[in-house]
Amino acid sequence: MSETDMSKYEKKIIVRNIHFEDIDEIMQLWSRCFPGMEPWGRDQLESHIRIFPEGQFCVEYEDKIVGSCSSLIVNFDEYDDQHTWDTITDNGYITNHDPNGFNLYGIEVMVDPEYRRMKIGHRLYEARKELAHQLNLQSIIIGGRIPNYHKYKADMTPREYVTAVEKHSIYDPVLSFQLLEGFTIKRINTRYLPDDAASDSFATLMEWNNIDYLAKSKRVYRASFPVRICAIQYMMKKIDSFEDFARQVEYYVDVAADFGSDFAVFPELFTTQLMSFLEEKRPDRAVRRLATYTDQYIELFTELAVRYNVNIIGGSHFVENDGNIFNVAYLFRRDGTIEKQEKIHATPNEQKWWGIAEGDKIEVFDTDCGKIAIQICYDIEFPELARIAVDQGANIIFVPFCTDDRQGYLRVRYCAQARAVENQAYICIAGTVGNLTHVENMDIQYAQSAIFSPSDFGFARDGIVGECDANVDTIVVGDVDLEKLRRSRNEGSVRQLRDRRRDLYRIELNNLKSE
Repeated sequence: MSETDMSKYEKKIIVRNIHFEDIDEIMQLWSRCFPGMEPWGRDQLESHIRIFPEGQFCVEYEDKIVGSCSSLIVNFDEYDDQHTWDTITDNGYITNHDPNGFNLYGIEVMVDPEYRRMKIGHRLYEARKELAHQLNLQSIIIGGRIPNYHKYKADMTPREYVTAVEKHSIYDPVLSFQLLEGFTIKRINTRYLPDDAASDSFATLMEWNNIDYLAKSKRVYRASFPVRICAIQYMMKKIDSFEDFARQVEYYVDVAADFGSDFAVFPELFTTQLMSFLEEKRPDRAVRRLATYTDQYIELFTELAVRYNVNIIGGSHFVENDGNIFNVAYLFRRDGTIEKQEKIHATPNEQKWWGIAEGDKIEVFDTDCGKIAIQICYDIEFPELARIAVDQGANIIFVPFCTDDRQGYLRVRYCAQARAVENQAYICIAGTVGNLTHVENMDIQYAQSAIFSPSDFGFARDGIVGECDANVDTIVVGDVDLEKLRRSRNEGSVRQLRDRRRDLYRIELNNLKSE
């Protein structure tokens, strides 16, 4: 008798995080679970995965997604007792996710009607509880639907209905399940989900407490979160060797460190100073020779970031990749790690003189001072890029720039200030000054480096944290407060991030990748 092939009887069920390629299936699942209610938009689900991938779960049964749930982290005490689903989720985009928060907030659970009674919901709730343990979160909070209430609302108030469900005299498919999962009722919220007709827009606010939670000093509420930025207005002048360049760079890093800076920011294309001793007259050939110094440049800045204990935005540098030349900005963290951002939009001048290729990925970087983005010069003049970066969690956008006249400089400055206002973010611009008389297309420079804030009470007057005098070799140092920024986004005079009319417009990324 041959041995039985047991694999053909296996039915695999897996709980895992949601990936970008699952989005179509998740959207179809919504239509089966919640007919008549407004479904998730693709941009909302993409936002969940970008901002908090660990908090998005699905259940896969025989290669089909049969359940899913979404969540974010908040400091729940900062929200109104009668908050709505739109408020707690930032209209479904979870851009208010706070990785330093105390509470995991569950915003939706879906189980395919054809696969109920398979403990799908229980598996998703267990995944959330395990996440709360892993992240040492104080509790899980949910706003639960009461979908059978419409059958009783003529005879019962919501409170009476909830009490009857607690006593098991009425069965509610959501509330009864959540009570069995160990959640307790805190209160009833009105107008929680306006399109939830079955619940008559009511919801039960419920909480599960993590009994293993350990309070940590770093998790206490912060009165402030100061970050010190040093923007370097770099003097372009003729040098004779890479060692001359290295000495000038180290001087500025040393100054930034002496001021206790968290970030030292160099300008765009300041490494073109190396061209002053390369003696190559044709610009297209000069940039390729400059690109041969990439390894020395990276080695220098990595060593300086670690030695002086400062995160360095290494301006930008021409890098050759597969025969193309890119304008690349590097982040050199003080722990020795490195990231990079390619310039997305090459100017007509860059394309004409140097044949610069354009990057195609918008990066947001984690640092020991929160999330940041780098947008090189011309890129800050395209508002979509800053909005995407802020939606992915960036609080500070660094703008290395290089302009040769006042008109070009003002385009960068005015757009940077606009990005600070419309995104409620800090923007730092750092530019080159001086001249390189021996270098074609880099002969003159104009700059006035600065640090900008939103324009509201509590921020710097005129939205200017600090600025240099124009066209001199100097620095500007300024402190920005990330805690003040967070509070302004929640409670400011205006809240441009929250008040967007996503029902009318949105920004989409083409060819979005999951990595």
